[in-house]
Amino acid sequence: MLDPHELYQLTDDLPGLGQPVLIQALTGFVDAGAASRLAREQLLTSLESRQIATFDIDQLFDYRSRRPVMTFVEDHWEHYDTPELALHLLHDDDETPFLLLTGPEPDLQWERFVAAVSGLCDRLDVRLTIGLNSIPMAVPHTRPTGVTAHATRRELIAGYEPWLQQVQVPGSVGNLLEYRLGEQGRDAVGFAAHVPHYVAQTEYPAAAEALLASVSRTTGLLLPSDSLRTAAEVVRVEIDRQVAQTDEAATLVHALEEQYDAFARGRGEKNLLATGAGPLPTADELGAELERFLAEQPRPGDTPNT
Repeated sequence: MLDPHELYQLTDDLPGLGQPVLIQALTGFVDAGAASRLAREQLLTSLESRQIATFDIDQLFDYRSRRPVMTFVEDHWEHYDTPELALHLLHDDDETPFLLLTGPEPDLQWERFVAAVSGLCDRLDVRLTIGLNSIPMAVPHTRPTGVTAHATRRELIAGYEPWLQQVQVPGSVGNLLEYRLGEQGRDAVGFAAHVPHYVAQTEYPAAAEALLASVSRTTGLLLPSDSLRTAAEVVRVEIDRQVAQTDEAATLVHALEEQYDAFARGRGEKNLLATGAGPLPTADELGAELERFLAEQPRPGDTPNT
């Protein structure tokens, strides 16, 4: 069997990290409203970071399925957008170190990759792994952004109530990692922000802000989110403007508000952001929505629609 440790190269000059949190925010799975991407970019651009491990992308990436972009200028190739899967070391606003795993979700060798990340968790004494995700939901943009939480131990997500009994959805490396870590008795958590389905194809920074807030609440990390909050306010104004232009859109949003508020009253909740709840879709509806959203996502190299 191939050694999972051969999948990555770890730097030799690591400082003492204590028992850091590892946030994994890979691309390639459901990312409604680009919430995971926005949260990841917020961390990498707002906090000092450096790579401490890189993965052998040739072992994991299907180039013909997700062709990397190349730039041609006049008579030569100017740039190649090299796919990169890496582990970054960052420090929060209180100088607490934490880790961030970024890059394309592997197309190949899922179990070997998960074993490699699990090995990294052992080597770096990671105390908690957190996955970020966002899903399209039948919720209005005029209400607090809900967050679904799941974990390897119920105690890790105290205060978040279950919102669905059982559902089958397409698998992902991130969710498989959480599952395997749970089998090993390690602590792992996942957060999925609820993005209004009618804006799922555009950037929705309110969902990214909700993801980082959930991470902070669970770990105590002080993560910057002011710029996301400002961006969310701008986007909210623009969505309100567009909704007001058509009766059909206004009717849809009003119906979602009534559904949302009725469900909140039924659970006696004043703030669904604190519990991660939202109007309950059926398992079939959620599974179908995720399948549809995944199918609609463009891939590098796809021919643009005209």
